[in-house]
Amino acid sequence: MAQNEKRKVNHKLTRRKINKFFYNDVKFWPGTWFVMIALAAAVGYVSGVYHYQIEAYIGPVFGYHAHSGSIDLSSVQQTYNHLAANFDGKLDTKALLQGANRGLVDAAGDAYTVYMTPQESTDYNNTLSGTIGGGIGAEIGLKNNSITIIRTLPNNAAIKAGLKANDVVLKVNDQSTSGWTVEKTVGLVRGQVGTTVKLTVKRGDEVKDFTITRETISNPSVESTITNGVGIITISRFDSETGNLTKLAAQDFKKQGVKAVILDLRNNGGGYVNAASDVAGLWLENKIVVTERNGSVIKNTVKTGDDAILKGIPTVVLVNGSSASASEIVAGALQDYNQAKLVGEKTYGKGSVQELIDLDGGAQLKVTTARWYTPNGINISKEGIKPNVSVTLTQNDVNNGVDPQLDAAKKLLGL
Repeated sequence: MAQNEKRKVNHKLTRRKINKFFYNDVKFWPGTWFVMIALAAAVGYVSGVYHYQIEAYIGPVFGYHAHSGSIDLSSVQQTYNHLAANFDGKLDTKALLQGANRGLVDAAGDAYTVYMTPQESTDYNNTLSGTIGGGIGAEIGLKNNSITIIRTLPNNAAIKAGLKANDVVLKVNDQSTSGWTVEKTVGLVRGQVGTTVKLTVKRGDEVKDFTITRETISNPSVESTITNGVGIITISRFDSETGNLTKLAAQDFKKQGVKAVILDLRNNGGGYVNAASDVAGLWLENKIVVTERNGSVIKNTVKTGDDAILKGIPTVVLVNGSSASASEIVAGALQDYNQAKLVGEKTYGKGSVQELIDLDGGAQLKVTTARWYTPNGINISKEGIKPNVSVTLTQNDVNNGVDPQLDAAKKLLGL
């Protein structure tokens, strides 16, 4: 204790000496302050005008990317000037700027690179956390370039109203969804609890209208059951809680002595890569799950931990055409290492990685930064992953309450 106190005293004395040197011993000639102010102004000007160039130069040192180039936006300014001079109505400059940003990003030509307004950004992040406020209880995604109901959640408004998986959403509140992003659609479907939203959907050759009252939706990403000694884990998305929730289910399975496991990733559109690694790590011990590459350069290698609770337990993974991204990472890794058989339909084929970048005012850019590859070095973009056993689930099966894919999984496990 005495030694520590002494160090503090010496530190204070040293600091006094330093202060004295800088503030008492240095003599300034009259023009010094002018030079210092001018220098500070010059540094501020340079950093303001050339801040992107500076970021591009020093960014890699701190682990982030920046681009120093620029594009000529004079044509955008010209368009705005003519619009403002001739438009018969009031212009919302904030909306115009958001539209310009969206158009710029959309022109990149990548369906997964998206500009999100502050509200869309909030909605997106709430979706990943499972806290979505007022909604209808349906997962909405992009399928065959159309806004589609991917999954209806049990005991929620959508399923009560009669919406079904694979319903193509043509309109929201009589507005056509043609060209819409998933984020925009979700943003308009959600709203204040107790209010209504009208959806026009196409089911087969039939067009139907549904008016649905929004409810409070809280949807955990993981559900688990044990039936006749078989543990079934259903994961609807890979969010920040998925890894922990799945681990808890696995620990319960181990405690209950299950003889087989079925992992249901059907209609799971993905989520966080680290959550996928956590789930795969329940079967794989210290294994590479996925590599992320930019061209031929490996940017990142994702490995599992050393706590493979379910290792060695016979496992089947259920997949379909709406199993995408993080779902495909898990399915591909378990298949490549022969830790599980895949049953169902070929997966979606989303082999790219997106990064969320915060923009001014609460907006976000979701941008494709790399392609990911399975442990066997395969990128599944547009190809998907083929199941070991192909089984189709038809709308008639859904209507009749039967699940031939689940039945096939049980059969494959010898049950």
